[in-house]
Amino acid sequence: MGAGHLSIEYDPRRTAAREARAEVRRQLEEWGLTDRDGPADRDEPPDRDGPAPRGDLVDVVELLVSELVTNAVLHAASRFRLTLSAAHGVLRCEVTDTGRRTPQVLNAGATESGRGMFLVDALARRWGCHQEGPGKTVWFELGTCGSDGCGRRQP
Repeated sequence: MGAGHLSIEYDPRRTAAREARAEVRRQLEEWGLTDRDGPADRDEPPDRDGPAPRGDLVDVVELLVSELVTNAVLHAASRFRLTLSAAHGVLRCEVTDTGRRTPQVLNAGATESGRGMFLVDALARRWGCHQEGPGKTVWFELGTCGSDGCGRRQP
């Protein structure tokens, strides 16, 4: 339970983020990562180093996937690949596109755009970007289970 791999290519169209969110939810359900509800007190911020409650995990993954996919559609304007992998209490999401522009964390401010990487930085356990051939891969990780040490980076 909670382990697997998925990789899908998308065209850079306006519906790509919605399609990716639906596929992510379906895959997390298949992997058994949507079974547990979140905490009663939703006002408490998530622990970045620990696992997200599973109800919250799905919402956070969908939000962050949507942000990375939107960036790929807007900035790379080419086909891109969404890859999800879950193992050892860690869910990793990657979006690979042909763009060379490295994502930047901007101040959330009052503007309607530019908040995507701010949200990734605020909610993900870890995230990063690496250049790959003609493009780049932007990724984030979240913890998926409640056992001590599960999903935590080893020294």
